[in-house]
Amino acid sequence: MTGGAGLLGSHVARLLAERGDDLRLVVRRTTRRDNLEGLDARLVTADLLDRAAVRRAMRGVERVFHVAGTTNLRASRARLYRLNVETTRIVLEEALRAGVERVVFTSSAVAVGPAAPGSTADETQRFSGDTARVPYVTAKREAEVEALRIGARGLPVVIVNPAHVFGRGDVNRSSTDVVRRFLRREIPFSVDGALNVVDVEDVARGHLLADERGTPGERYLLGNRNFTWDRLFADLARLSGVEPPAVKLPVAAALALAEAAQRLPGRPPLTVDEVRLASYWWTVRSNKARRELGWQPSHHEDTLQATIDWYREREPQRL
Repeated sequence: MTGGAGLLGSHVARLLAERGDDLRLVVRRTTRRDNLEGLDARLVTADLLDRAAVRRAMRGVERVFHVAGTTNLRASRARLYRLNVETTRIVLEEALRAGVERVVFTSSAVAVGPAAPGSTADETQRFSGDTARVPYVTAKREAEVEALRIGARGLPVVIVNPAHVFGRGDVNRSSTDVVRRFLRREIPFSVDGALNVVDVEDVARGHLLADERGTPGERYLLGNRNFTWDRLFADLARLSGVEPPAVKLPVAAALALAEAAQRLPGRPPLTVDEVRLASYWWTVRSNKARRELGWQPSHHEDTLQATIDWYREREPQRL
């Protein structure tokens, strides 16, 4: 398994351990290991861009869960490509070479593409080239294309496409960082747009169901509640007592403001790519996963509350 120390990967790893699997987790020397405490697993130190190291780690493995990747929207295009596309190519090609029985590959709902405003997307959604302006979206899409390409060569790979993951355990401040920034009042404005929020524990269960029941070559969207940004911020405000952003800007104005902020010294509150990504409708429906995998997500409000509580427990003096 790759990415086992992260938010999603650590939850998948613990479910696999509970299932009785013998786990081999690939970690980097710099990996934070807070989420691995008490986990019964063998750790192998390797860089996923090092094909020889990945090949050694793959010896004797029957199943592969490739969860690793970056969701950092502020990373360079080259880094996003290396950590999402190149690592996927190496891991899956080596899995094919090793003759593993099954691979579950963690893609993303953004690889499916955004829905039209006011509607939802499913696995048949035609990918919109307009989103290629956001390097993160391009990298996730190309990583999924690599997985399907290698699958066509004989690798039994099942793809899961999680929506925006919330929950406890985001030690690297990845997908839940928007909640932390909300609690710290670091989101200066909102825009029209929407996203789907899903609990990390539900997505982890979806990975095991994909392993047990998924069809190789197919992909499964794992989402729960669709929110506009206005609705999400209103719910976070109600649950946390923190006021939502008071200003809502047209997308063009928000992009201009973000572009100006990026020219100033220091870390900008929002970047152009973050604003652009937020302006799309990342709203999905997960009927296929429910029907074919028997997947059932939990109540969305529990997910929001758990994320708020986790950050307040970790940073009581700052939130």
